[in-house]
Amino acid sequence: MRAHMPGAGDTALRAADSCSQPQLESSNPGAPSQTFGCSIFPSSTATAARRAGATLQWEERGDVTCPLLFIQLNQLLSTPAGLEWREMARWIKFEEKVEDGGERWSAPHVPALPLHSLFQLRTCLQKGTMLLDLDATSFKEIIEKALSEQSEEAELQPALRERLAALLLLQPQHQPTKSLLQLLTELGISPCRGKAKGRSEPRTQVSKTPLKEQLRNRFKKKVPPGAEAAHVAVGEVEFLEKPFTAFIRLRHGVSLGSLAEVSLPSRFLFILLGPPRVKAYHEVGRAMATLLTDELFQRVARQAEHREDLVAGIEAFLDELIVLPPGKWDPSARIPPPSNLPSPRRRATVDPLDQQPHGNGDMTAAGDRASPGHPRSGDELERTGRLFGGLLRDIRRKAPWYGSDFSDALHPQCLSAVLYIYLATVTNAITFGGMLGDATANMQGVLESFLGTAFAGFIFCLFSGQPLTILSSTGPVLVFERLLFSFSQDHSLDYLEFRLWIGLWVAFFGVVLVATEASHLVRYFTRFTEEGFCALISLIFIYDSLEKMLSLADAFPINWKYRLDNVTSYSCTCNLSSPGHSSAGNDTSLPSPLTTWQPPATPAGLSRTQCLDRGGHLLGTSCQYVPDVTLMSFLLFGGTFFFCIALKHFRSSRYFPVGVRKLVSDFAVILAILASCAVDAVLGLETPKLLVPSELKPTNPARGWIIFPFGANPWWVCLLSAVPAVLVTILIFMDQQITAVILNRSEYKLQKGAGFHLDLLCVSLLMVVTSVTGLPWYVSATVISLAHMESLRKEGATSAPGEHPEFLGIREQRLTGLAVFILMGVSVFMAPVLKHIPMPVLYGVFLHMGVTALNSIQLTDRVRLLLMPAKHQPDLAYLRHVPLRRLHLFTIIQLLCLALLWLLKSTVAAIIFPVMLLALVAIRKGLERIFSPHDLCWLDGPLPGREAAGTQRRERPERGSRAEEVGAVPGASPSRSRPGAEPLARVGAGPAP
Repeated sequence: MRAHMPGAGDTALRAADSCSQPQLESSNPGAPSQTFGCSIFPSSTATAARRAGATLQWEERGDVTCPLLFIQLNQLLSTPAGLEWREMARWIKFEEKVEDGGERWSAPHVPALPLHSLFQLRTCLQKGTMLLDLDATSFKEIIEKALSEQSEEAELQPALRERLAALLLLQPQHQPTKSLLQLLTELGISPCRGKAKGRSEPRTQVSKTPLKEQLRNRFKKKVPPGAEAAHVAVGEVEFLEKPFTAFIRLRHGVSLGSLAEVSLPSRFLFILLGPPRVKAYHEVGRAMATLLTDELFQRVARQAEHREDLVAGIEAFLDELIVLPPGKWDPSARIPPPSNLPSPRRRATVDPLDQQPHGNGDMTAAGDRASPGHPRSGDELERTGRLFGGLLRDIRRKAPWYGSDFSDALHPQCLSAVLYIYLATVTNAITFGGMLGDATANMQGVLESFLGTAFAGFIFCLFSGQPLTILSSTGPVLVFERLLFSFSQDHSLDYLEFRLWIGLWVAFFGVVLVATEASHLVRYFTRFTEEGFCALISLIFIYDSLEKMLSLADAFPINWKYRLDNVTSYSCTCNLSSPGHSSAGNDTSLPSPLTTWQPPATPAGLSRTQCLDRGGHLLGTSCQYVPDVTLMSFLLFGGTFFFCIALKHFRSSRYFPVGVRKLVSDFAVILAILASCAVDAVLGLETPKLLVPSELKPTNPARGWIIFPFGANPWWVCLLSAVPAVLVTILIFMDQQITAVILNRSEYKLQKGAGFHLDLLCVSLLMVVTSVTGLPWYVSATVISLAHMESLRKEGATSAPGEHPEFLGIREQRLTGLAVFILMGVSVFMAPVLKHIPMPVLYGVFLHMGVTALNSIQLTDRVRLLLMPAKHQPDLAYLRHVPLRRLHLFTIIQLLCLALLWLLKSTVAAIIFPVMLLALVAIRKGLERIFSPHDLCWLDGPLPGREAAGTQRRERPERGSRAEEVGAVPGASPSRSRPGAEPLARVGAGPAP
């Protein structure tokens, strides 16, 4: 069904009559042509079609959504005890059938209907009884009115009417959803096939109140609040000579007692009973149920005023029907539910853009697409023209949510997020703390990294505009610290004092940027810039984790001299220092079962520790054996990484109930770490463990906790510091704001708004404190922040069978971040506990975070396309609209920019690295000379000026795009199911890669 977009009512009605193709040039481009119920021949339902189309148009304008319908199909069957109603199928969004034997439900599947059943259903609605907006309070009253409101030609004799009423009022046998435990219990009680326990007696009437089996039915958890029920009853009866059909719509939802499997207010009823010679009743009932699952037809059914309105709704349904010819597919095969469904709004809209070719010079497409650089559609990046105007607006926006930022954290999911992010932050602090210690002669080390992370992160989470952001040391800041220390050493300057003045200047420049609302420039950060920066940070995580693992080969060299043929000669004896005392004992060495040891000189052998404690010394070829720590570390490293991946994907598996899978997925990283630690403890592997400082003393004794601004360096250093401070300001601004743009994307469905100006102010003021105390500088950590967001994803608890859980957004709160950084501060005193965690395990978490973030950006998808033949490429939206050569050229340019960033970071030219980050925006602007606006629209997104031009040219009532079309969200779930609005193009709805 293709209804219209909001527009003038008379325009919609004229469009419905004309049934013409959409015109590219019209007086109202925002209201495409109405094609509801179109036919090439005049139809008697044209007026009803216009009325139904106007109903849909009114509902689109009002953004009305219909309650979800639970539909149950009861069929009349003949049994030895007589006729009885039995539940045969049910629908929420997809069909489930009762399998043969009546002991289980089928898997949810897309219903496949015989085309003839729809034609027969249309005839039933045209000739049968129609009761719209019926006021009734019980099922018996509904049946009585349905039988009494028949037309004269179809009116039944009083005797037949009584028999039919008695038959319709029989209690149906439901097929409740049972757990595995219930099925095993019933099997033990009644191993022979027979009547299941708890079923109603077939000859009783429908109860006015729900039965116990309805109230205990586990399937009700799948039905969202506010849902209603629809009942379809079909069957054959011998005493009828012609079919009896009735369609009933109640004015208000009414509880009909025990009629339905689950206790819900009922809205629709469809009854079809007829003589035995007609065998198509079941399929007609399935056709009615399938029609009611269609939201657009359900809207028509709810607003219909006459019989013709429903018939017009069926005609519109037939307009969209896709027919598969017989013999070209297997009708017995059940089609599984798709991962993505088009929204009713998209189905109800005919977009003129879809009817015109997309040439390289097409500006309308670029103007219609939302820029991925815009995280939200509100006023968060609009300039006020006043000093600190944006900051004040951020404070006013976030203040009403401050109380809920703590109450919303009362959920078990937040506990797993705290543990996960805490371990990741600890690993990051140790890694970068060690690197800072090496780069600055321990002027900043692991202890400073712990204290600085705890303090800066806690203050930021307490006062920032986006508390989901995690502050940490980053690779670009580490590069600048290394260069600054080298410069200070070469010119005989005090490093910490020089650094203090740079930090003060950076804080001053940051406040100036906040005052002048410089965060407005974030609008120029398109996906081209975001993906380059995110890919760089992700690669740094991957590179650092692998580098640390490879360095273990130097610290714990592999025993290359081990020879299996000489295993019998490997031995180790203990010689005690006192004469006359000698004993032989094997060292804790060779794990091989082939090893044969020399018999001990004394009855009781001594262990290596006992020998050394008694003052003895070890002799023998195996005494210097070192376990293969490197191999064991790599096993733990890889095992942790693959554990994380497997447990994250466990949510979409078929095993165990949904609650168990969700719990395992939420705690996936924690479970992987615990499993790896258990393996290390049980096997007694001598892998390097986590080293946490246990004393609050500076790593370098030559420094104190307070850095004085004068005394060690010449006075002019405080002025000279402004020059490198400009570079640091650019680096901090780009790093902070790019991360903020990614986290505040509309695809994450955040409800509490962003705070770009407030976040930048917090980071700037923290620069003062960390510079005075000689602690590391901190800025938003992209990868860890994305992992934090991912660990707080909310999904709908009530999803229809076969439907993927609906993404509801992120659990926005401050408590998880505060708890993480409180634990960071306490970690200094938790050394006895944390020392049991192997470092390879944490490096595996590092690798998982880097790979997950890298794998979620569109750049990675397009790199895969470089290695993929065209016939094997997935059906991605941008592949439909951008020539493949242009797509590859855009990807190669991005890869060259990424390679240049990596080279600058790794060489002596790293001092200009911040400028190169800023240059990404200029490079993106220059791409407009190479690529058309249409191509950039699909691959990246328009810059603000270009977007404004496109918007002025054409207004769209709905602006939205899928993440894969406008901007991929880094840090999305491994399943690649990315939250977002509907695709722009009608044909551009390919599955997420």
